[in-house]
Amino acid sequence: MATPLSADRLLQALRAEGLRVVEHRSWRTNSRNHKGPWGPVEGVMIHHTVTSGTASSVELCYNGHSSLPGPLCHGVIAKDGTVYLVGNGRANHAGLGDDDVLRAVVDERALPADDEANTDGNRHYYGFEAVNLGDGKDPWPEAQLEAIEKASAAICRAHGWSQRSVIGHLEWQPGKVDPRGFTMDAMRDRIRQRLGGTPAGAPAPAAPPRYEPFPGAAFFAAGRRSAVVTAMGKRLVAEGCGRYQVGPGPSWSEADRRSYAAWQRKLGYSGSDADGIPGKTSWDKLKVPNV
Repeated sequence: MATPLSADRLLQALRAEGLRVVEHRSWRTNSRNHKGPWGPVEGVMIHHTVTSGTASSVELCYNGHSSLPGPLCHGVIAKDGTVYLVGNGRANHAGLGDDDVLRAVVDERALPADDEANTDGNRHYYGFEAVNLGDGKDPWPEAQLEAIEKASAAICRAHGWSQRSVIGHLEWQPGKVDPRGFTMDAMRDRIRQRLGGTPAGAPAPAAPPRYEPFPGAAFFAAGRRSAVVTAMGKRLVAEGCGRYQVGPGPSWSEADRRSYAAWQRKLGYSGSDADGIPGKTSWDKLKVPNV
């Protein structure tokens, strides 16, 4: 579980790995964050575009189309190995996939079969679209394969992940075939070998996130003012449990209690167990960032 890299750190990590990177238009602010949370991030997903031509593929992935708004990934990898950054944040690339696969990626173990589509992958994966028709005939130049390897390794290195944090779309969502034309096992082996060394200038792995310890139920008294209350409210909003007309703010209020009760119900609590007063188990699952 990791906090997404900032735009600057992502750019630094890719270039430190030896990639040629082009910043396309306003990629730093191009995201779908208004449609749902971005992070915690757990891995990297590789796709093919089903298109030809660099310029048109990059524009498509930046803008999306009428049935799937952009960005459609974070980076487009051209045939010559250039990486075009088109998004920063939540992107429409992974869709719903298998929660068992996500758990395997988090644990960095062998992947199970992807036979369910019940988990939001756009929240948890960086996505790279490689320009290829995906027909099994369109070639994969070595420069492009090397760029996929380097881009994946760069993100793994920045987060302290192994090659097992890199998957193909076909390993995530039932019915998908991408990337078609090489195997993900072979690509993961390339990434494994690359991660054996650290390129000069690579950023240090991101520090693991720190969360607020449970302050005790008595902390949540009417009128209590604390930055912890604000941080809690923001997490509740991110989880779709916010019941605020204004806020959240630093003072514990009835809106905070209603919001937390919604979180407890989301976890399966009911009756007096969903009274809106935090308990240690539900608090630890909310993962309120350290303030």
